[in-house]
Amino acid sequence: MQANTDDPWSVTGLDPMAGKVLEHLVTVPSADVTEVAAALGVSPAEADRVLGHLAASALVLKTDAAPPRWAAGPPRSSLGALLARRRAELDRAESMVARLHEVYEVVSAPRAGHLVEVLQSAGEVSVRYGQLLKASTGELLHFSKPPYVTSLTVTPEDLGLPPEVRMRSVYETEGFTDVRSLATAVYGTRQGGELRLAARLPVKLAVFDRSAALLPVREEEPSSGSMVVHSPALVTALVELFENVWERAEPVSLESLGEGPVPGGEPALSGPDLRTREILHLMATGMKDETIARVLRVSRRTVQKHVSYVGAALGARTRFQIALMAAERGWLKHGA
Repeated sequence: MQANTDDPWSVTGLDPMAGKVLEHLVTVPSADVTEVAAALGVSPAEADRVLGHLAASALVLKTDAAPPRWAAGPPRSSLGALLARRRAELDRAESMVARLHEVYEVVSAPRAGHLVEVLQSAGEVSVRYGQLLKASTGELLHFSKPPYVTSLTVTPEDLGLPPEVRMRSVYETEGFTDVRSLATAVYGTRQGGELRLAARLPVKLAVFDRSAALLPVREEEPSSGSMVVHSPALVTALVELFENVWERAEPVSLESLGEGPVPGGEPALSGPDLRTREILHLMATGMKDETIARVLRVSRRTVQKHVSYVGAALGARTRFQIALMAAERGWLKHGA
């Protein structure tokens, strides 16, 4: 049974009811089973069971009165002994883990398979990405560039990026990006992360706590699989690569994209109409104006007019900025 992490007694090995009984007994000189049951709102049989469990752990004492009465032992000494036993159990568990890892290293060393994991499908990549993200405690470094795997749907927004994890992302502007990547950028900046733009990125990459890195096996075919690198030397080299690109990339924030007067004196948008949202959504998938026009059966000039109007109203200077700011406002969601 999984312990309730919200219950402070769970770390001692006591169930919540045992903790409540002990908390009651320290407030009275003594109590019989009936009084304990009435105070806790449980049956006498349940109270007797819990008292027996506490007695076995030397946390309460049974008197010779008739009927028997129960009294709490001195908490500092009785609970201190219980916690000492728990710490000893954890020490033994940690020793067992260390021994298991030593055996694992010996068995795995000849093939060095523990240094690199190969993920064959987009589904495997999604699951492993989620595991690495949830295990992160300090930093996530991120390169984003096309082509994208449309079935790879897990993002920090889906999983809930831990508040203590700092996210730094560099997006490639020339190849544009998709709706999922835009959502990740928006979520990361809202969580206090930093975003920069670069004309060209060397590789798609995610580095978790500088201890593991995820990147595609074939850059031009991301659907062919990815690999997770655990080798300290390789991860360090990838971190160095990220830092070098980060230094040269252009800093940008969602707030700065809309600063200054709106070009052409256009009024600020309260929200685009359905046709404009359709165009923005298709544009954010990477479609060119000609393709969008064919899909929606409108002229290329109509598409450009909608895009230009949104850019002017938002104060955005590039298609990337338009898509990023539209994603931040929720305009790229279906049915929005």
